[in-house]
Amino acid sequence: MREYMVKDPVKLTATDGLGRFNRVRLATNIFGSLLFIMLAAITVLPFLFVVIISLSSEASIASIGYSFTPLGFGITAYRYLWNMSNVVGRAFVTSIGVTLTGTVLGLVLTTTMGYALSRRSFKLRGFYTYYIFIPMLFSGGLVSTFFVNTQLYNLQNTYWSLILPLACSSFYIIILRTFFTTSVSDSIIESGKVDGASQFRIFFELVLPISLPAIATIGLFLTFAYWNDWFQASIYLDSSYRHLYPLQYLLVAIERSIDFLTRNAAHMSTENIYDMPSETMRMAIVVVAVLPIACSYPFFQKYFISGLTIGAVKG
Repeated sequence: MREYMVKDPVKLTATDGLGRFNRVRLATNIFGSLLFIMLAAITVLPFLFVVIISLSSEASIASIGYSFTPLGFGITAYRYLWNMSNVVGRAFVTSIGVTLTGTVLGLVLTTTMGYALSRRSFKLRGFYTYYIFIPMLFSGGLVSTFFVNTQLYNLQNTYWSLILPLACSSFYIIILRTFFTTSVSDSIIESGKVDGASQFRIFFELVLPISLPAIATIGLFLTFAYWNDWFQASIYLDSSYRHLYPLQYLLVAIERSIDFLTRNAAHMSTENIYDMPSETMRMAIVVVAVLPIACSYPFFQKYFISGLTIGAVKG
């Protein structure tokens, strides 16, 4: 019998054919690692710089300006914020409530609408797709939006004025519609129908579990949008409704007040204005605003990366 020499399949994939293109040389690996370390440092260093400035003394900033190595450190800026803890704490709780409620409501609206538009059996699919797509190109404008939300929906000076205007986005609906169309097989839907499941049960028990990457990505975007938003409060909340102020708007108001006081200190008789840590206070406000959302990002990172890459390779 003639013997045939067959190469090891493992070695075959590693050294022959297309397998050689999957190998990375040591020099390339080192260069890539150094490149990504540098990019990560470029991303982190600005925030680290802000933290250092917020902990610097006003004398150091007045002497040498912003520096990674200040002449002295202090927590005066954070002490000022702590003295306003009753106001800042209330705004912090308001922002958390608005962010959680808005994110959940936004996910419910966008996922259900995106799923409905992804089903070919939905007769009004084309009409609603164009109906949702047009506002992405042509907006009604701020004035008309303001009058609709205040005169028609009576949202002014309410918590809902901070939630509903950002809850539903045409862009997010189109993203989820595309995701459901390309990544959710029709056979999954048909299997649910064969078992007698309703559309709601199919959606919640079959579609959502396999759509977590896309949902988490949209949820992350909604969380960022709600947490960083201050514009809705500026147009829908009057000054007599300070208890409804979210954290971002309150911090913007504090920063503006500090700027006003420092610019007009010479014309005012208020004591200790010159002792106010105006520069470090601005940076402390940035830290207070960014730190909570930065700490929450790692919980979304796994699904966020999957959501960005899903559908890129089919097979």
